[in-house]
Amino acid sequence: MSEQATARAIIREAGTSYAAQAGFTLTDKPSQLYRLLVLSVLLSTRIKAEIAVSAARELGAFPTARRMREATWQQRVDALGRGSYVRYDESTATALGNGADLLLDKYGGDLRKLRKEAGGDVRRIKELLREVPNLGPVGIDIFCREAQAVWPELRPYFDKKALSGAEKAGLPKDAGRLAELVDAADYARFSAALVRLTLEKGLLEEIKAPA
Repeated sequence: MSEQATARAIIREAGTSYAAQAGFTLTDKPSQLYRLLVLSVLLSTRIKAEIAVSAARELGAFPTARRMREATWQQRVDALGRGSYVRYDESTATALGNGADLLLDKYGGDLRKLRKEAGGDVRRIKELLREVPNLGPVGIDIFCREAQAVWPELRPYFDKKALSGAEKAGLPKDAGRLAELVDAADYARFSAALVRLTLEKGLLEEIKAPA
């Protein structure tokens, strides 16, 4: 199987974005970008991705920074609990409230204003994201991996986790070379799929198995 064929197979079998898995279609709109940010915060913690995604689905009841701030702390805790995000529910509920305050005070709740302030500089986007409570380096990578679907200046974004998946699949461990294997519109899905190769045992073998 050629590298391009392998890449296409990986996208076909495992290329669901984490945003889609959490129940929303990412567009360059305030509510969807905010839901991606919340998802990225949840995935920043040492917890199974499936649990973080489930909790993000429950927190979809508060799809904007304003709605998140208006929710009570207990409502946020309860939503996290319904998603089985129980180990870090109280601290995360507090962080989400503080993060909503930050976004509303600094950007009017609109992450597109953060993008505008960064002026197309990827490093600056990441610096500004670092100000969000509980959004660590892992979460920033997740946000950028997914957001490259709607923010072209982030492309191609294949972080260490995605590059590790590429190496496991016998593909180039280089973002530029990986980008040559698929269309730019598929970078986000390809990156998500490569990450899944590192997390889901046996997935690569299933993808490479003869039809």
